Amino acid sequence: MKQLPFNVKIELEGWELFWAFVAVGGDQSGLPGLRERVTVGVRVKFPEPAAIAAHPPVAAMRKLFRGAGCDPTRYRPASEALLRRLVKGAELPEIHPLVDVNNCLSAELAVPCCVMAEGTLGASLLFRRGEPGESYESLRGPFNLDAKPLLVDELGPIDTPITGGVRVKVKPDTTRAWLVAYLPGAVLSTDEAWSVLKSIADEAGIEAEQYMPAGAG
Repeated sequence: MKQLPFNVKIELEGWELFWAFVAVGGDQSGLPGLRERVTVGVRVKFPEPAAIAAHPPVAAMRKLFRGAGCDPTRYRPASEALLRRLVKGAELPEIHPLVDVNNCLSAELAVPCCVMAEGTLGASLLFRRGEPGESYESLRGPFNLDAKPLLVDELGPIDTPITGGVRVKVKPDTTRAWLVAYLPGAVLSTDEAWSVLKSIADEAGIEAEQYMPAGAG
């Protein structure tokens, strides 16, 4: 397993970050079937939205949000919001092969995940609580980051496990990206996350490689 080319520090207790590098490979003809399989699996696991909150990774993620000072019923973790949409009848949309794999991983693990286009990250990353007055342009517009779990680099905010940031978004011509999954360490391990990602990536025709922070292992 390779080491990340950037430093990562975690200030928030109980969180673990899983890192991988993903790239568009050859044949992505398996993606439609993958999206359908994941969607059906979610609906079998959660016959109604009320069942989602009791799922161990979801409950653990809510606890971590509260520990960071963020109300998870007001600002839902991106994964929980995704699961609720699927259970209510929405489909996993076709967006981009790397984004689709990211969404499938988030649904399978029931944790927030983000893909960030190669070349958009700085040299030193920090996962901390958002500060008063801090905000960024998210994928759904300006977003207040105060008291939100937040990933930043020396250029500023990168991502929150609520809604992704525009600066690092995958574009139509993006072929390589970093993927991060926000794990509740007491419930999910990086080995489990890698096992699920590897299976999804193989089915989707996407290349994936697990990375570890410098000094780990």
